[in-house]
Amino acid sequence: MSHRPDMQEEVVVVTGAGGMGEAIARRIGTGRRLLLADYSDHALQRAVQALDESGYAVTGVVTDVSDRASVDRLAKAAADAGRLVAVVHTAGVSAATATLEQVLAVDLVGTAHVIDAFEEVAAPGLVLVCIASMAGHYAQLTGQQERELATTPAGELRDLPVVQALADPMQAYILAKRANQVRVQAAALAWNLRGARVNTVSPGVISTAMAKAEAASASGSHMLGMLDACGIGRMGSTGELAEAVAFLVGPGSRYVTGTDLLVDGGQAAWIRHHMPVP
Repeated sequence: MSHRPDMQEEVVVVTGAGGMGEAIARRIGTGRRLLLADYSDHALQRAVQALDESGYAVTGVVTDVSDRASVDRLAKAAADAGRLVAVVHTAGVSAATATLEQVLAVDLVGTAHVIDAFEEVAAPGLVLVCIASMAGHYAQLTGQQERELATTPAGELRDLPVVQALADPMQAYILAKRANQVRVQAAALAWNLRGARVNTVSPGVISTAMAKAEAASASGSHMLGMLDACGIGRMGSTGELAEAVAFLVGPGSRYVTGTDLLVDGGQAAWIRHHMPVP
């Protein structure tokens, strides 16, 4: 079906065409111009077709978040498409299936690129939500290390001593997700001055293809055991995550910015207060 362009039309961007991204696109994309971005053209076309068949006005944009120029092109396309009201950044890789370098390029630097590129086109009313992870709450960093991760230019992040010292993908993932959280906190001032907002959501174990791959990995039994130990006894659904994001991009959260929302079934609280100490 053809769709008439309208510069007053609300535009929503979702990066990541996986289970989280598609669920969020469905939840917040109704009646809006939806730009869906992903590194994989195959995954992107599959999700675009499914959304189009469901009545969404969706355009796929192949985007590599590890490449600032690619993210700049996405931001410009979104700003040119109408009134940009929401950006949700779900694109990321898993420590169970990616290399250390891939985790740093996508989860650490890529998120910094998204925050920076969309700040440049942010107008009053825009909301950015970056999907971080409960894993970020595991990070054991000094205040100085967190300040460096929060404010160092994206192109210099991999040169930080705390990043150079990483030894494996899981360490890199935990650090990258904490960096997402503190980088959003540091960015909130600049976004506030533009009349815009920025937050992170930190999911626990959400039932996606990526989570199922992690469950089948060497650390999978530990991950699933925590779900039972914390009392929730199940993975979260992509719909539950989408509801949290919908709150943060909606009118009920206009005084919420520069913060992190845990959507983890109580796992972080269990780790902090109840997990047996070895």
